[in-house]
Amino acid sequence: MAKLGSGQMADAESSEASPLHRRILTDITDRIVSGAWPPGHRIPFEHELSATYGCSRMTVNKALSQLAKAGLIERRRRSGSFVRQPRSQAAVLEIHDIRVEVEALGLPYRFECRARVERAATTADRGRLRTAGPLRVMEVEGLHFAGDRPFCHESRLISLAAVPEAADQPFSDSAPGPWLVARIPWSAAEHRIRAAAAAGRAARALDVAAGTACLVVERQTWSSDLPVTQVVFTYPGDRHMLVASFTPQQG
Repeated sequence: MAKLGSGQMADAESSEASPLHRRILTDITDRIVSGAWPPGHRIPFEHELSATYGCSRMTVNKALSQLAKAGLIERRRRSGSFVRQPRSQAAVLEIHDIRVEVEALGLPYRFECRARVERAATTADRGRLRTAGPLRVMEVEGLHFAGDRPFCHESRLISLAAVPEAADQPFSDSAPGPWLVARIPWSAAEHRIRAAAAAGRAARALDVAAGTACLVVERQTWSSDLPVTQVVFTYPGDRHMLVASFTPQQG
């Protein structure tokens, strides 16, 4: 069978560029998301991928450039391309949407509700919400996915005194956070960020061993003086970091 020259190969690809491009993107993304290629793993060189897929280096370069732009890989001059450490950004000072965070990595997002319970607040619940007196709460446990891998475990309390409509929301496949932000204006928020060892339901949901280092972000919001929600986000610590940008204060 005769081999195509480089010019003929480029012409042949022009009609099939999209399928080839998508195949390279899908294959590499799947290997990264599945963990087969962990952070720091070197991606095969362009000439190796070109030989594997039977395409020009231009097509390979285009796919790698798109993966780098999505934040999945890092391209280093003369060294090659490497799987990049995912980053959890903008979680320090903002009420952020985890869907946006995942999609910024170029990965498909989904939310899975693991538990939803309406009940009278316990002493521990009132401590989390920093309020006294009897009230009813909605407890929601959920898991955010990036591709097929667990990305973040969520444990949330919602005060039904502040948001009675939450009692009618199933949160079956959509996270409570964006719904709350759209439903009730918040006037104050507090973030607490700490390191913690994975344990219990969070460890099982994230599919990590008990004791694995995790990044924990606790958030509470108020509407006027009324507590709205308290939520604990747990991220596997070896795959995430928080980034805050700031400038010197003037004056």
